[in-house]
Amino acid sequence: MAKHPLWNDDYWLLLLQLYQKKPMGVKPLYSKGIVDLSLELHIQPEYLHAQMFKLQRITPRIKRLWDKYADNPRLLSRDIKILRSMNGCGNAKDFFAGVEVKESFEKDWEPLAEEPSLNPVKLIIILDLYFQLTPITMVAETPEIINLGKLIKVSPKLIAEVMGVYQYCDPYLNRQQAPDSKLISACKDIWHRYGNGNPDKLNQLAINLQEYYK
Repeated sequence: MAKHPLWNDDYWLLLLQLYQKKPMGVKPLYSKGIVDLSLELHIQPEYLHAQMFKLQRITPRIKRLWDKYADNPRLLSRDIKILRSMNGCGNAKDFFAGVEVKESFEKDWEPLAEEPSLNPVKLIIILDLYFQLTPITMVAETPEIINLGKLIKVSPKLIAEVMGVYQYCDPYLNRQQAPDSKLISACKDIWHRYGNGNPDKLNQLAINLQEYYK
């Protein structure tokens, strides 16, 4: 993987601290720690995840990193605090003033203007469940919807509303009348990205994305 233009070798400290959190080791791709760090650094989770694997390799740079910080978490925390106080990390807004650095992946984690309790990632996860249910079971009382609501912190009623919009988007159902929902545009966007693709790939993506909310 080519070096990311925003990657700085000082960021190894951030990855090392995350790696050392229990359970120690490489964290799942869409775990909260990796995603939150990727949003902070404007670097995709996939890149940070790949970089984290490199912490398991024996290279001079990585060895020096482990030798210095492995048994000294206070020093690591102190140096990370210094790093975050520098422009481009803790003060990213000032550092990137006038520069568009927002990656497309970041927008998927931003709350929807129409409904702040939702974001595109949650809509992707809901779409995966949509393909596992039948229209008659896409109601707030369905156990799968209740359980998903608890996981992603969205009311079952709202999840059912999203599924109603997906029914409108679904060409196989051929629903002519648009539902009375402010979420049509956002749901259409997710449907166009994933609704006509491979359901197995969508399911695997949704399983991975759910790691963030566990």
